[in-house]
Amino acid sequence: MRHKKSGVKLGRTSSHRKAMFRNMTRSLLTYGRIRTTEAKAMELRKVADGLVTLGLKNDLHARRLAYKVLENHQLVKKLFDEIAPRFSGIKGGYTRVYKLGLPRVGDCAPLAVIELTRREEAKEAPEASEAKETKGAKAPKETTETAQETAAK
Repeated sequence: MRHKKSGVKLGRTSSHRKAMFRNMTRSLLTYGRIRTTEAKAMELRKVADGLVTLGLKNDLHARRLAYKVLENHQLVKKLFDEIAPRFSGIKGGYTRVYKLGLPRVGDCAPLAVIELTRREEAKEAPEASEAKETKGAKAPKETTETAQETAAK
């Protein structure tokens, strides 16, 4: 019987599952958002949240444990110096899973997007919105000026 066994096998051997989740975690920490199947996203959430929790501890032992999963010094540095500080003061919920409406073409597998809840682009968004406002403000002036010029002729 399979009582109290956590995790989904996903039709893979344990070594294949371990390698797959390591690779997906690397991609998630690199890009901040990835698209995958719903089942994989739900399982990946456990691995990624655990790594962010290690990043919040910020000691040597936590760095070594994170390196065991990520196997990349640059990603460990990014996790501890950039990603984890965004989540200080929060006790969980470091990732978010969105279910996509359309299934994958070919095998009709349900797709989902998994992302980190606090992203870097949030800092850049106010600058972009100011640029959009100025562009939006210039456009109506030009149209009203040209309308007045055509009415005067």
